[in-house]
Amino acid sequence: MKAIFSEHAPKALGPYSQAMVAGNLLFISGQGGINPETGKLVEGIEAQTKQAIANIKAILTEAGVGFENVVKTTCFLHEMSDFAAFNAIYGEAFISKPARSCVAVKELPANFLCEIEVIAELK
Repeated sequence: MKAIFSEHAPKALGPYSQAMVAGNLLFISGQGGINPETGKLVEGIEAQTKQAIANIKAILTEAGVGFENVVKTTCFLHEMSDFAAFNAIYGEAFISKPARSCVAVKELPANFLCEIEVIAELK
């Protein structure tokens, strides 16, 4: 296994890696709306979704792949009432329509409104 780290995505909030490569798969840890330049959580579901996707893009790029290589996402929402806003932004990035699970949870780390995990195939 090999750890992947991008300076253009937030550092891990705990004892884990931004991403790990195992075989020909890239596993990206859940990304939320923390701006890596400021270290602060952006406000609102739309801004947090866009930032989470930007963080994922930075890690995918570091691994040498793009959104077209994503095969599975797991999405966590603090409020299912945010689904439509989240889904509209998500759909702009994940145009290859990977397999996905999306659930509402009671609470997310660092007061995230959304978090996205990714599994991608390496070239």
